[in-house]
Amino acid sequence: MSPVRVALLGCGSYQAAHARRLHANSEAQVVALCDVDELQAQTLIENALADADRPAYYDDPAKMYEKSEPDAVFIATPHTLHYQHCVQGIKAGCHIYVEKPMVTNSADAHRLAEKVKQAGRILVVGYNTPCTPEFEYLRQRIRDKTFGRLEMVIGHLSQNWADFSKGTWRQDPELSGGGQAYDSGAHILNSLVWSVEAKVVQVFAFVDNKDIPVDVNSSINIRFDNGVLASIIVSGDCAVSGSHMAFIFEQGKIEIDPWSGKWINVYDKDGPVKYPPITGHLQFPDDNFIDSILGRAEPRTTAAHGILQSELMDAIYESARIGGVAGPQPTK
Repeated sequence: MSPVRVALLGCGSYQAAHARRLHANSEAQVVALCDVDELQAQTLIENALADADRPAYYDDPAKMYEKSEPDAVFIATPHTLHYQHCVQGIKAGCHIYVEKPMVTNSADAHRLAEKVKQAGRILVVGYNTPCTPEFEYLRQRIRDKTFGRLEMVIGHLSQNWADFSKGTWRQDPELSGGGQAYDSGAHILNSLVWSVEAKVVQVFAFVDNKDIPVDVNSSINIRFDNGVLASIIVSGDCAVSGSHMAFIFEQGKIEIDPWSGKWINVYDKDGPVKYPPITGHLQFPDDNFIDSILGRAEPRTTAAHGILQSELMDAIYESARIGGVAGPQPTK
């Protein structure tokens, strides 16, 4: 079987990580890349694909799709461009891997999900935790109520985001769509909605921009339609990076790493579970995407998950704007 022909749209630092993983996968081949900055694109090639067949460079996505005819595209562009770039890729016949967040408003999320469905394409959102056995174990325990009903979730993520993103598009709301809650905070918020698997009905959020155009610190309280309550803090002004989540059940508790699922602690009503029955292996989202295209796996994150997170983010920013409780915004 011929390898999946992949194009890279956007050639920033994280796209290089995708390029390396794809190059290591014998069933994928990077055939083209596109960026408005040719030097950045050539640097990616030299750093990540030096011993591969050299992909073609383009500064226009339309030309890339026309000339290189890829089967799939990895999109790692500024957040507010994701919707138009995903739609363009779908129209070109591609399967879509889009970096988080999928889009920056829930109306676009619903529209994109419909376009993916109509085209019969696969769309994966680039989140780490859904591809870990630890989060699969957590979600199954929520579903089968091993420890009774899930009642509450608490979590935090901290990072010196305000300093390292200074002067970049990440602090420009026209390109980012928001600040730390939409950027690194997207990981912990996706870990939440991916696991709980319910619609958000109410949000009360405080947001502090710390004198820059986008949010840096957020304190978020959430009610889901299945009754689960969650409280999440996202810090972008902390010198110490870290993250933690606790899922609190009627008869137990699961603590877990919400950034990459690297660790998990399980407790039942009698105390710590020394050897929780966790099976499977870590898989990067990149490989899950290729496996899904080849028909031997289900995508771990889909447009449906992008909708859940987009509705949550809309409610967070609306709550902060009005200073009160907000819910999902009507879609047009």
